[in-house]
Amino acid sequence: MKTIRVYGTKWCGDTKRALRILDERKLAYEWINIDQDKAAEAFVKETNRGCRSVPTIIFPDESILVEPSNQELIGKLEYFGL
Repeated sequence: MKTIRVYGTKWCGDTKRALRILDERKLAYEWINIDQDKAAEAFVKETNRGCRSVPTIIFPDESILVEPSNQELIGKLEYFGL
């Protein structure tokens, strides 16, 4: 299984909340800070019609959640059996 990728910023409350859910479940993920990685920032903007919407989370099947609620994120993780 590929690793979940989380594009976000350190100061974003939604990013912190999503990372907390992943950490509580002890899931491996790749954290990408778009404030420090300009290519990652460009990817997020391209994915989100020009907006720096974070977190942008890419799952092993390449599906994407953007700024998910706790319920949306947990539902997606449960879909993968995580």
